[in-house]
Amino acid sequence: MGMTMAEKILARKAGKTRVSPGEIVMARVDCAMMDDILGPRVQIADELKRLGATIWDRQKVVVISDHYAPAANVKQAEILAFTRRWVQEVGIENYYEGQGPCHQILAEKGFSLPGTLLVGTDSHTCTAGAFGCFGTGIGSTEMLGVMVTGQIWLRVPETIRINWEGTLARGVMAKDVVLKTIGDIGHAGATYKVMEFAGSAIRQMPLDERMCLTNMAVEAGAKTGLIEPDEQVFDFLSTIGRTGYEPVYSDPDAAYSQVLSYNAGGLDPQVACPHEVDNIRSVDQVAGIKIDQAYLGSCTGGRFHDLAVAAQILKNRRVAPHTRLLVSPASRDIWLKASRAGILDVLAEAGAMILAPSCGACLGLHSGILAAGERCISATNRNFIGRMGSKESEVYLASPATVAASAVEGRIADPRHYL
Repeated sequence: MGMTMAEKILARKAGKTRVSPGEIVMARVDCAMMDDILGPRVQIADELKRLGATIWDRQKVVVISDHYAPAANVKQAEILAFTRRWVQEVGIENYYEGQGPCHQILAEKGFSLPGTLLVGTDSHTCTAGAFGCFGTGIGSTEMLGVMVTGQIWLRVPETIRINWEGTLARGVMAKDVVLKTIGDIGHAGATYKVMEFAGSAIRQMPLDERMCLTNMAVEAGAKTGLIEPDEQVFDFLSTIGRTGYEPVYSDPDAAYSQVLSYNAGGLDPQVACPHEVDNIRSVDQVAGIKIDQAYLGSCTGGRFHDLAVAAQILKNRRVAPHTRLLVSPASRDIWLKASRAGILDVLAEAGAMILAPSCGACLGLHSGILAAGERCISATNRNFIGRMGSKESEVYLASPATVAASAVEGRIADPRHYL
């Protein structure tokens, strides 16, 4: 019997020739990421001092201030200041502040490498799976152990194989693919499992779109999401000077706990309705619902491809009266690339507010908080009660295309009418 991608990566990191689902392994970590919200300030800095311990490998530690940057109040500013001081004190050079959500920065800086194990203090660390990297979120206590030993114990997860064949219709995006999948599996249907995406529809997707798929795997409870790396991945890594990694691929006779198969050509745009990510409807079922805010951004829906699709819809159009369109590119590099391509001009001329690359609006910290009674359609990953502000607000999740079309109409709208 063969092994899956996840099993091969964990076997390699545990120094074994093979592992099986359910087995407990001690795995060597290739990259450990901490963010500002659950990073050094949450017990790690103090406990390292108390233990008299040193960091096992500073070159493999990345700290990214993204949730509180730019700071909206004194408390957030103090957390950022603490994080800056700490990385200087302990000698961590891989520190990034105000450059965008951590998962995008990990990818752009070449830390999400095929065949490696990446852990981070954020649940959407699974985004790294778009590069064939086993990325998973962990808590601060687990991260403390990683900081000292460079290892973490993991239970080898079962894998769900999710095949999407065919070609997506224009106006249908990766977000629609993953929302449909989560709607079928359920918000806990993949708990401590791997969601392995495959099929011709996945292979046709640009890396930006694949990152959306793996990013959302945790919304079904998955330990990680994975996609087999191909020339797109290798070419990207080559452009940023990353070499020396060893990709892995699932064996043809690998065992899966479940196999799901879909026809991409028959998929309509999808919308996750309040207040669960698996509360899925096709766009025609919810079209016409009034919105107050539309949001493009975060580690899920603010990449260059997302902004380019939105600009196609918004070009020579205007955001509806009494509707706010907020745009937060997923990184500083994407902000610059979109600016040079004229995309930010198109969005701004349509009435969008262009924000800094940040996690702020996604989880209601700053830069677009919702008031009681307000409704937002968002390209982000969660729509829990109070996620983007008031507990009396509502968040609908959709693709960047659907978000852009809805901004034009001031109500949830089908993007296919605009393309």
